[in-house]
Amino acid sequence: MATMVRNPFITSGYISADYFCDRRFESERFIREVVNGNNLALVSTRRMGKTGLIRHCFQYPEIRKNYYTFFIDIYDSRSLRDLVFALSKEILEGLKPAGKKALQSFWDCVKSLQASISFDVNGMPSLNVGLGDIQTPANTLDEIFRYLERADKPCLVAIDEFQQITGYVEENVEATLRTYVQHCNNARFVFAGSQRHVMGNMFLTPSRPFYQSVSMMHLESIPLEEYILFARSHFERNGKALEVEAVAQIYQEFEGVTWYIQKVLNTLFDMTPAQGTCTPDMVPEALREIVDSFRYTYSEILFRLPEKQKELLIAITKEGKAKALTSGAFIKKYRLASASSVQAALKGLLDKDFVTQEMNVYQIYDRFLGIWLRENY
Repeated sequence: MATMVRNPFITSGYISADYFCDRRFESERFIREVVNGNNLALVSTRRMGKTGLIRHCFQYPEIRKNYYTFFIDIYDSRSLRDLVFALSKEILEGLKPAGKKALQSFWDCVKSLQASISFDVNGMPSLNVGLGDIQTPANTLDEIFRYLERADKPCLVAIDEFQQITGYVEENVEATLRTYVQHCNNARFVFAGSQRHVMGNMFLTPSRPFYQSVSMMHLESIPLEEYILFARSHFERNGKALEVEAVAQIYQEFEGVTWYIQKVLNTLFDMTPAQGTCTPDMVPEALREIVDSFRYTYSEILFRLPEKQKELLIAITKEGKAKALTSGAFIKKYRLASASSVQAALKGLLDKDFVTQEMNVYQIYDRFLGIWLRENY
């Protein structure tokens, strides 16, 4: 049954191929790598659409019919226990549609979690597991991989924000996972990550466990022409028109980053009346509406930031693409305290994800926050 969607520009989750823009080449490559037995590292800046691409590829017949698919996002995880918890829950949920027999084989393997299982009136199990129930994460991880190896269909496991494992409290998590992945013949893995330099180090440094163990795939911006076709077709299907320049304007403002383009198009679609036309002069109005909706959040964020971090965040925002942050010129231009205080503040901003770093260029992560800061400071 087709899903009815009021606004075709989706800003969270995945609905169907109808609402997914382009990525034909990337999807084909993704499927080809998996089907040919390769593990994949998928790297891009955040909000470029990694999650959407993975979910989209999971729906392809070659994958949907032949694999069990599991997807976890470990962005908020801090330990192996968090990872094992997320994986246990996802496998359980992912197997439910396959029925009792598929679930039974999972139970038979994960002995350490069996005390946390309950059954509903139809005999369907659910896992009432809390983090505290995972007493020995290493043992449960071993059981999960034992299940993946024995499952009655090949498994495809996607782990988003995979670079988080480098900061886990336990030692040797990378080496442990690499060993399991290497010996698991019945599963393929997609390791997605948004910190390019961290992901690059993990998979391309000879001394690291995952060195040369995957095919690397970088996700760049969807071409502007594709976005124009996609956006205009959805406006037209709903009895509205969209001028090409409006899409180009949004695309340039956000440098082709998927989520921001979707968010602005979502608002513009809403603003355009039936039989009406969306014009470029509506774009600033849409941005105003979006930024205004976040202004209390942004005020609160800024209020909570230490003064030195706040000053540096504003300086980076005003610079746009900032380099050489500890140079005398940058410090003087934005009246910052000293190189050492900039260095300390920068560490704080990077740790909290307020700022992204690529090739020694620093940028504000939340582009809407950037617009708000430029207008207010």
